[in-house]
Amino acid sequence: MNAPNPLRLHTLLGDYPTTLALKRGQVQSPHISLAFADVKVPNTAFKRLVRNLEFDVSELAIVTFLMAKAHGKPLSLLPAVVLARFQHPYLVYNAERGRFSPGGLAGRRVGVRSYSVTTAMWIRGILAEDYGVDLDRVQWIAFEEAHVAEYRDPPTVERAPAGSDPMTMLLEGTLDAAVLAAPSTDPRIQTLIPDPAAAARHWYERNRALQINHMVVVRDSLSRSDPRAVREVYRLLLESKQAAPGAPAGEIDTTPFGLEANRHNLEVAIDYTYRQKLIPRAFAVDELFDDVTRSLGGPS
Repeated sequence: MNAPNPLRLHTLLGDYPTTLALKRGQVQSPHISLAFADVKVPNTAFKRLVRNLEFDVSELAIVTFLMAKAHGKPLSLLPAVVLARFQHPYLVYNAERGRFSPGGLAGRRVGVRSYSVTTAMWIRGILAEDYGVDLDRVQWIAFEEAHVAEYRDPPTVERAPAGSDPMTMLLEGTLDAAVLAAPSTDPRIQTLIPDPAAAARHWYERNRALQINHMVVVRDSLSRSDPRAVREVYRLLLESKQAAPGAPAGEIDTTPFGLEANRHNLEVAIDYTYRQKLIPRAFAVDELFDDVTRSLGGPS
């Protein structure tokens, strides 16, 4: 890895406050060059990573990573969160068609982009744990297949008609609720969980964990062939995070770095994912890392 010829790494990474310094070239390395894929919405390329190993370095949804790990994909986690949020506001329904509570979802049709997407996993866990919903009594309507090709949806999942979309189906009444990627501006579409911000605070107080969406992964072959390059990737990510505005005083850091800073976050994510049978066993957190990435620490 000579300085005059930095190692070029094919990279998938979205635009977040903590990645902007890196993507704008304000944080650089003489040893590696990150060639960012021209992908505006990173999750649209996750399938390319887990099926074709197209990227050397990539952000990846935590559930997709856990499922990929379960099916032997040669990827290892970096202890770097680039996106986490509390998912409570993203379960919505059409209030014009009559109100009901989260606990009343049994027997109803709920749209999800894919059954295995991370936001849907967190929402299902919240519904089961906090509202007593029997997830097997909900009819899940999926608009896409899973990123991991080997995964098969459970019998409670039905594929939405080709060309349909969740917002139209909500307004027509062919869906009772849906998990959306972003809040809707349509006044008819309301959050199903009352006061989602308060519900999120209560969830955090009980669990003391973040609901991780995306972390960063590297190909195992890169870690084996050039561990220094992997350490440089992490250094750049960490310096880019440190160049961004920090969390306001008293608020949660939603992009923690370092294995110990993320250990409990990952334990909760693994537990929720396993209980929903998206993975065949509950991994130990250390299994998600290799000898190189396991040693990477947080900010000093």
